[in-house]
Amino acid sequence: MPPPGPEQLARQDIDRQLAAAGWVVQDPDAADLHAGRGIAVREFPLAKGHGKADYLLYVDRKAVGAVEAKKAGTTLTAVEIQAAKYSEGLPAGLPAALRPLPFLYQATGVETRFTNLLDPDPRSREVFHFHRPEVFAEWLAAEPLWLPAPQGRDGKPSSLRLRLRNLPAVAESGLWPAQLTAVRNLEKSLAEDRPRALIQMATGSGKTFTAVTSIYRMIKHGGAQRVLFLVDRANLGRQALKEFQTYVTPDDGRKFTELYNVQRLTSNRIDPVARVCISTIQRLYAMLQGKELAEDDEEPSLASLESLHKEPLPVAYNPAIPIETFDVVFVDECHRSIYTLWRQVLEYFDAFQIGLTATPSKQTFGYFNQNLVMEYGHEQAVADGVNVDFDVYRIRTRITEQGSKVEAGLWVDRRDRETRKKRWEQLDDDLEYDAASLDRDVVAPDQIRTVIRAFRDKLPEIFPGRSDVPKTLIYAKDDAHAEDIVLAVRDVFAKGNDFAQKITYRTGTAKIAEQVVGLDGKVVEVSKWKSTGVKPEDLLSSFRNSYNPRISVTVDMIATGTDIKPLEVVMFLRQVKSRNLFEQMKGRGVRVINDTDFQVVSAGGQTKTRFVIVDAVGVTEQELSDSYPLERRPTVSLEKLFQALSFGSTDPDVLSTVAGRLARLDRQLSDAERAAVEKTAGQPLGAIVSGLVAAVDPDRRTDAVVEDAVRPLTPAVRQQLLDLKKSKEQTIDTVSVDEVLEAGFSAAAKERAQSLVTSFETFIKEHKDEITALQVLYSKPHGRRLTFEDIKALAETIQAPPRQWTPERLWLAYETLFASRVRGAPARVLTNLVSLVRFALTHDELVPFPDIVDQRYDAWLAQQEQQGRRFTAEQRQWLEAIRDHVAANLEVRAEDFEYAPFAQRGGLGAAHRVFGKDLNPLLEELTGVLAA
Repeated sequence: MPPPGPEQLARQDIDRQLAAAGWVVQDPDAADLHAGRGIAVREFPLAKGHGKADYLLYVDRKAVGAVEAKKAGTTLTAVEIQAAKYSEGLPAGLPAALRPLPFLYQATGVETRFTNLLDPDPRSREVFHFHRPEVFAEWLAAEPLWLPAPQGRDGKPSSLRLRLRNLPAVAESGLWPAQLTAVRNLEKSLAEDRPRALIQMATGSGKTFTAVTSIYRMIKHGGAQRVLFLVDRANLGRQALKEFQTYVTPDDGRKFTELYNVQRLTSNRIDPVARVCISTIQRLYAMLQGKELAEDDEEPSLASLESLHKEPLPVAYNPAIPIETFDVVFVDECHRSIYTLWRQVLEYFDAFQIGLTATPSKQTFGYFNQNLVMEYGHEQAVADGVNVDFDVYRIRTRITEQGSKVEAGLWVDRRDRETRKKRWEQLDDDLEYDAASLDRDVVAPDQIRTVIRAFRDKLPEIFPGRSDVPKTLIYAKDDAHAEDIVLAVRDVFAKGNDFAQKITYRTGTAKIAEQVVGLDGKVVEVSKWKSTGVKPEDLLSSFRNSYNPRISVTVDMIATGTDIKPLEVVMFLRQVKSRNLFEQMKGRGVRVINDTDFQVVSAGGQTKTRFVIVDAVGVTEQELSDSYPLERRPTVSLEKLFQALSFGSTDPDVLSTVAGRLARLDRQLSDAERAAVEKTAGQPLGAIVSGLVAAVDPDRRTDAVVEDAVRPLTPAVRQQLLDLKKSKEQTIDTVSVDEVLEAGFSAAAKERAQSLVTSFETFIKEHKDEITALQVLYSKPHGRRLTFEDIKALAETIQAPPRQWTPERLWLAYETLFASRVRGAPARVLTNLVSLVRFALTHDELVPFPDIVDQRYDAWLAQQEQQGRRFTAEQRQWLEAIRDHVAANLEVRAEDFEYAPFAQRGGLGAAHRVFGKDLNPLLEELTGVLAA
C-alpha cells in the first residue's frame, strides 16, 4: 500500500482537528445526521457545477458551512473562491440553516482560515483550530440587528462584527478627553474589523478605566459573550478586579459587577456565566496545558523570564477551552515578552486583541500591525493635568561608583544570607570589590547610610518648605538589600519601625492601616497587625492610605501598575537596564491626587505638583534598551532559571547554566545538606547535575533525556536548593567610609526648568502692554488695582496651546533654579501668578501669594492694635474669612457675601450687623493692604 500523499495527510490532520472540536466526521455513504450535534461529511456532492465539498458541516441536522482542504504549504487565500462556491452549491432540497452557507474554512492541517458570511464585510482570518458546533448554533440563533428589516437591510442573524460596527455614540460624561478619544478610536478600529489594536497612554492616565468603559460597551451594545483581561502578574489582576468593582456604568448607574459577573481566575475553572475573566498569562498557559499553577507563581512579573526562552512556548488545542471562549482579549501593561514567549497563548483564541501600554517598543508596534489607535504620552498628560511632571536629583558617592578595599588583617563580619546570622573573621588577604559586587557579595553599610543621609540633608533643597518627609519609594536589588536599606533609613532619620517598612511579596508581619467611620461620623484611622500570609495589597494599603510609613522599600513588587497616588519620591538604589521597566518604575510617581486626600497622608504638603526621581546609581544617565534586564545567562538568578524550567523551558543555555550553578553549590554543601537534598530529590545533587549535562550534550540530547534531567527538580527540590544557596554568606564591610561626590538636580532637569523660565519671562516682557494683569503689575505705583478677572485672563492665556503653562509648572521651574529664594509649598490657587510675575521681574524672593497675604494681615492687625483699635472675637472670625478670600481672589466685593464662607455666617446683612458703618471702608482698606 503506497504511503499517503500530502493532501491525504492534510485530511487526516483535519479529521483529527474536527473531531477534537466536537464534530463527528463521516463518509457520505454512511452519513447519520443524528450521530451528534455537529456532523462533518467528507466529499459531499453538491449541485451541478459546484463539485464536491471536501467537508460539508451540519449543525442540528441543517447544513451550515464547508471546509476546503488543501495540502500543507498551500496559500489559503487563493482557495477562498472555491469555499465560497461550496457555500452556494447545496442542493435545493436539502435543509440549510441559511443560504448561502455562512461558515467557511480553508485548511491544510497546519494552517486554518475562517470566513463568517454573517459579518458585514466577510473577511477570512487565521484561526488556531476549528470552532465547536455549539458556537455555530449560538451564532445562528442571534437576533437580527434590525427588526423588522428595513429597506436595504437583511434579517439574518447579527454577528459580533456587525454589532460592533453599529455601537451607539459614546457618552462623554465621566471620561477624560484622552479616555474618550481612546474609546472612540478603538471602536472605529473594531468597526473596520482590524484584529489587533494598541492603546498607548501614559501611566496614571486611566488605561484600565478606559478598557473597562470599552468592555462595558462591547458586552452591553456589541453582544460580546466573554472578554479576557490579561495581566502578567497577580497584583495587577487584583487591581484590575477593583477597577471593575468600582466602575459605575454611565447609562445604568449601577456598578459593573452588579450587572455582569467578573471572575479573577485563581484555579483552572472558567465560570460559565462570567462575562469578564481576569487572568495572568502564565495561568492561562497552564490551563491550556491542563496543569495547575500555584498562586505564588503568579506574583513575579514575567518580563524577567523573556531571555530564558528562544522560542514561544508550545500550545496545543484544549477541548475544555475552545478557541471561541473569548471574543475580545485585552492585554494590560503589555511588554515584548508577551509577543515572543507567550504569543501563542494570545493567538490561540479567535478574538480581537487590544494592547494597553505606557511604553511600547518597536516589537509591540509590530505585533499590533502598527495599528496605534491612541497615543497619549507623559508630556501631554502633564499638560492636561492627568500626570504630574518630575525632576531628577542625582546623588553620587565614592563606594557606589568605585567600590572599596579592606586591607588584610582587619576584621569583617560574615553574614548568612538566609538567617542573617553574623560571625567575625580576620582577613588573610586584601578584600577588594567593585560597584557590581556591592550588596550582592559585599555589603557596605556606610554606603547605604551615606546615600540616605544625603537624601535627608537635601530634602529642604528638593522640597522647600516641607516639614515632613514626602512619601518615598526606594527600589532595592534584592530582599536582603531591602532589609539593609530599611534599617539604614530608620537609623539616619532617627525614627521608629512605622516610619520605614519593607514591602515585598512575602513579609512576616505588616501593620495594616484602615480608615473607618467612628461613632461621631468622622473618619478615623485604625491600625492592626497581620502575621505571615499577608497579601501584597494589604502591605500596600498602609503606604497608600496612612501617614506612616513615610518610606517604603521594595524590590519589584511595586515596579509596574501599582497605584500609589501620594508618592512624591522614587529613589533608585538598583540598576535597571530596560527602558520599558524603568518607565514603569518611574511611573509610580506620576499619578495625580486631590488636595484633600494628599493632605491626609502628607500633612506638610498642600498640593502634589510633581515628583522627584532620586538617582543614587546613575540609572537616568545610562543607555537603556527595549528589552528586560536579563541579557546573559550568567547574570540570571537561580530562582529565575528555576522558574523558566517550571514553565517548560528546555533551552540548552538555561539547562547548562542551571547545571553549572548546581555543581558550584554542590561543592559548598556539607555532607548533611547533601543528604537532605538526596532525600527530597530521590537522587544525589551530583546525579541531577550529570543529567542536566547530558541534556545539553548534542550527541546525547533527546526529548526523553531532557525530560529525565528536569524531572527531579520538583517545586520542593527547587525551593530547598534556593534556601541552601541563600545560606551562603555575605561579607559586611564595616571598615570603608563612604563620601558624597555630588548631590543636586540633574542637568536635564535644570535645562528644562531654564527653558521654561526663559520662555515665561520673555512672554511677559513681550506682552506687558497687551495683557491687563501685566500692565498693572509692571506699573509702579500701580495705576489701578488688580482683579481676579485680570489674573484669570492671564492664566488662560499662558495655559492655551502652544505654551500650556500652569502656575504649578512655573513654580517648580523656579524652585529648581532658585531653591534658596523660594519659600513654602504653594497651594493650587491662581493668585500665585502674582507672585510668579513679580519674581520674574526682580528674582528677589518667591513666596506663595496666600502666605504674603497672611504676613500682611498679621502686620496690619498689629498696627491696628498699636493704634488702639480692638476687634471682638466674632469680628476677628469675619476678618480672617475676608483675608482668606482675598488670598484666593485678590479682592472682596459685596456680592461675594452671598457665597461661602460668608453665606454660612449670615451674609452681607450679618457683616453689617457686626461691623456697622465701618464695613465698607474696612473692606476697601483690607483689600488695598492685602492685595497691594
